Amino acid sequence: MKTTGGARSLTCLLGTWGVTRLVLLLFVYKVWIFPGPDVTSDVSVIYQGWFEVLRTGTFPLDDVTWQYPPAAALAILSPALLPFLGYAQAFFLLACAADLVAFALLVYAGRRPGKSSRGAWVWVVGVPLLGPTVYSRYDLMVTAVAVAALLAGGRRPRVMGALVGLGAMLKVWPALLLVGVRRRSAWLAALLSVAGLAALFAVSMPGPFAFLTFQRDRGTEVESLGSLVFHIARHHGWAGQVLLNYGSVEFVGPYVSQVSTAALFLTGMAFGWLLLWRLAATRFEAGTAADAAFVAVLMFTVTSRVISPQYMVWLVGLAAVCLCFRGSRMGLPAVLVLVASLVTLLEFPIWFSEVVQSTPFGVCLLVVRNGLLVAAALLGSRVLWRATARPAASTRVPGQATRTSETSVSP
Repeated sequence: MKTTGGARSLTCLLGTWGVTRLVLLLFVYKVWIFPGPDVTSDVSVIYQGWFEVLRTGTFPLDDVTWQYPPAAALAILSPALLPFLGYAQAFFLLACAADLVAFALLVYAGRRPGKSSRGAWVWVVGVPLLGPTVYSRYDLMVTAVAVAALLAGGRRPRVMGALVGLGAMLKVWPALLLVGVRRRSAWLAALLSVAGLAALFAVSMPGPFAFLTFQRDRGTEVESLGSLVFHIARHHGWAGQVLLNYGSVEFVGPYVSQVSTAALFLTGMAFGWLLLWRLAATRFEAGTAADAAFVAVLMFTVTSRVISPQYMVWLVGLAAVCLCFRGSRMGLPAVLVLVASLVTLLEFPIWFSEVVQSTPFGVCLLVVRNGLLVAAALLGSRVLWRATARPAASTRVPGQATRTSETSVSP
């Protein structure tokens, strides 16, 4: 009966993945038209423009919208693997392939002892909640690398470290996956991976690190937590405006720099909390590294000056890995992220014009979405602290508690 139930569950997983991804492909290939602005234009215009520059052997040195680490060139150039298709068509297919890889890894992990299929279900449900945007950005490819890294961490720390290094050179945020990792071999492998890729791009292509200077004058993006200040202020005479700035729709005008500075301060506070947690944590379980990575990325997302819709796929992927572990306590934060993903689809692209115009409805959507993310971050950090840094239960025999703690922190 157990085998029959497992086979039925797997069939249901595969069927749901197949149907939902077919729908996504129909939208990005414009067989069906999704409501709102065309989210695929970034691929056919911006990405393809970068592709034409990168294929000449240099980075887009004069394009301030290029704000990515050097290995991002690999994702942008990847459609060249399918020369028989147009650029955008090949990119969508490769995004779907990355989706499939992450799904397969989660399914395989969920069928191992001590694991659960809940993680695969989070991925199957969460990705399509973001609509066609998820296949129109290279963030899904980065997330697949992050999922592979976390799932490899328990038994192959060096593989995890190498994948984390690759992910960080694709889009920086996967470096946060190391926050809950104790194996020095994983950290060393990550550093070697980053150093090797940096050296490779430095000697092979001009300008691999020009992106570091391209974000200094950014404003506050209209979907971020800090943007709510200006959405409300516009109804009370604020003199600023909304512009397409540095590749995103941002508020520009009085007090924007102060709000952006406040966001950076909050990010610093998040980093300080993570450092404090890492010093205080004494109990590490199999899924602690995934839980810590999920909380870290949540905290840095909600405090960022920019919360683009595609950022949600990072959180969906990390939530999925967390719930692969039966002992994970991140169930409620994961549900909050899934609900926030659905609200994100409503605010972009369906009613993005309402958000840009700061209508009451558009502001309400942002308040709900950002509120869900803040709640997930606060709840996740509380759960992580209580599970790992809180003193052990007093009902244990002192000697036994000491031995358990010593075993849990051994490398």
